[in-house]
Amino acid sequence: SLMLSGPEAAAAGTRYDVPAINALVLYVGMHAITQLQSDNASAENSLAHSAPIDILQRLIQAFDCEGRYLLLNGIANQLRYPNSHTHYFSCVILYLFAEASEEIVKEQITRVLLERLIVHRPHPWGLLITFIELIKNPRYNFWSHGFTHAAPELEQLFQSVARSCMPGAEGSSASGAAASSSS
Repeated sequence: SLMLSGPEAAAAGTRYDVPAINALVLYVGMHAITQLQSDNASAENSLAHSAPIDILQRLIQAFDCEGRYLLLNGIANQLRYPNSHTHYFSCVILYLFAEASEEIVKEQITRVLLERLIVHRPHPWGLLITFIELIKNPRYNFWSHGFTHAAPELEQLFQSVARSCMPGAEGSSASGAAASSSS
């Protein structure tokens, strides 16, 4: 079970079994990568309607905000150095963002990534690549979501992080997209 009993939950400070969630994420990802490698398929093309992504999507739908946050953190924990594991989980995060029917899920994905990017460098390669793809690729329409403009301070934070992730983007796509979508 991914839930803790009453006394265990009180001691842990959460109703969720965080190590079990992290282990499930890792297991599902490892199984999916093994399957993709045996099929000689790419992660981008094979995510839709696969058993591993269905499991993660169902958990996102079933969990409350806290459980969803912990699950997304478990996925973000896998965004590390360049390898097939990081590539798969980067594709998963981006797929979940693109396919999320609720704005709160997109906001939580952004929160999980942003929390990791506002700390001091160095940032894991996979985290940077995933966030850059999220804000630059028009498929995700990142700057059009309401949470990116909820408050001027938040919008400035997004732009600042976008500039720090993409050297040379001072007046280009990151800040330009934000400026054009707010008009």
